[in-house]
Amino acid sequence: MGYLLGIDIGTYGSKAVIVTESGRIVARAGREHELSIPASGRAEHDAQAVWWADLVALTKELLSVSGVAPQEISGIGTSAIAPCVLPVAADGRPLRPAILYGIDTRATTEVEELTATLGDSWLQQHCGSDLSSQSAGPKILWLQHNEPEVWKRTWKVMSSTTYLVYRLTGNVVLDNYTAAFYAPLFDIHTLKWSEKALGAICPAEKLPETGWTTEIAGQVTADAARETGLAEGTPVVTGTADAASEAVSAGVWNPGSTMLMYGSSLFIISVAEKLSPGGVFWPAPYLFPGTYALAGGMSTTGSVTQWYRRNFAPAAADQAAMYQELSRRAAAVPAGSEGIIVLPYFSGERTPINDPAARGVVAGLSLHHSDAHFYRAILEGVAYGIRHNLEAMKNIGADTRTLAAVGGGTKNAVWMQIVCDVLGLPQLVHDTPGAAFGDAALAALAVGAVSDRDKLAGWIDTGSELTPDPANGRIYHRLYPQFRALYEASKQSVHALAREQQRSAAEGADS
Repeated sequence: MGYLLGIDIGTYGSKAVIVTESGRIVARAGREHELSIPASGRAEHDAQAVWWADLVALTKELLSVSGVAPQEISGIGTSAIAPCVLPVAADGRPLRPAILYGIDTRATTEVEELTATLGDSWLQQHCGSDLSSQSAGPKILWLQHNEPEVWKRTWKVMSSTTYLVYRLTGNVVLDNYTAAFYAPLFDIHTLKWSEKALGAICPAEKLPETGWTTEIAGQVTADAARETGLAEGTPVVTGTADAASEAVSAGVWNPGSTMLMYGSSLFIISVAEKLSPGGVFWPAPYLFPGTYALAGGMSTTGSVTQWYRRNFAPAAADQAAMYQELSRRAAAVPAGSEGIIVLPYFSGERTPINDPAARGVVAGLSLHHSDAHFYRAILEGVAYGIRHNLEAMKNIGADTRTLAAVGGGTKNAVWMQIVCDVLGLPQLVHDTPGAAFGDAALAALAVGAVSDRDKLAGWIDTGSELTPDPANGRIYHRLYPQFRALYEASKQSVHALAREQQRSAAEGADS
């Protein structure tokens, strides 16, 4: 019997699984790590100490606890947070910490510069979307503007999965789905790096080769085998972004299905029948030839609840019990939090407002309100943001009626019910092993352990349906316009406060 290995590197933790060719999990492992916030609006990971170290540790642990011999692993799939920008020297050494995906908003000046250089109509025609903090191209330009010595020594710019595959195989590759988030460099129609954008940013030789997710990127090298315990020559697939692998773990690959991934941030993937301009959203080729996706994302969802727990929840040795108590108290608060609304834009926002200078706002507080009101209002604020996204996606033709909920946030039943009530739609909540399981599934397709996606469907759990409460829905329907209006009414002041925060941080750095 052959086995598949899947490894996923997330914002705050990594997971890995070994599964049989029928999709049965024989071992799983996890490992937590930190997110580095070196300054306001910046988010980074140490590629060696976080990405590669987690892969090595998890692989060794799985091989040890499973009893699976390295030679029995027939394929390896990886995924990770994306898109990231990691400059790598010619000897393979990272030259600085990796600049992360849309939660890192440092390149606002470069977004404006490239938009002016290339033009809105060109961006929509070739990239399908506006440039934003999710776009990797402006961050590459930021490196040139702000760290010219690093750029001078850069051999290749890699995303997270690219780096993992490079360390495993020695080959530098990037899947087409993730490449679409390297806007404006990647043309989503030709599936090639764009000559015009390359001229504005960097030469093609500094970028990875691109291909489909389930193509074999290479084989485990002798050096990688010594570090990881894997067998030399084991096939490694190109891999993809964590959200896309998470979608696979819930069976989201056919048109008409939409994934809501509740992690540190929230990511939405709506599978489409064709590729069309997305405006502020991100159209992309999906994981297999002839498949397409429209994606969106909120910058801070689970990370806001984590911020709340870190700053306001009582310290507890039993974290699980503490989470349950928070949820119990939030459930006792009436829908609408008795007049509190939270804008969950604690690290700017990606879609649909595309505003890196947005910040969190709490409105309606009174002496009557408690910490439980505040916590519930945070959960509701995220739900309002999801509704805003889905409405905007529907307006440009996305089919968002069938919702598959995945990720760590789905463990919070109160939150999931709030989202259903705010949306007025059911969610199919999947208790999946997550993106690492999706990676193993993609590896199974790549090496032929599973013949096609229809057969792969047998790997996927059916999920449990959660339906909306009409009474709560009426309350949220009344309050949702206030959520939308609050952003517009506070935007000018919040932007001024964001500038003040940046000034204060700069003065602190200089002192």
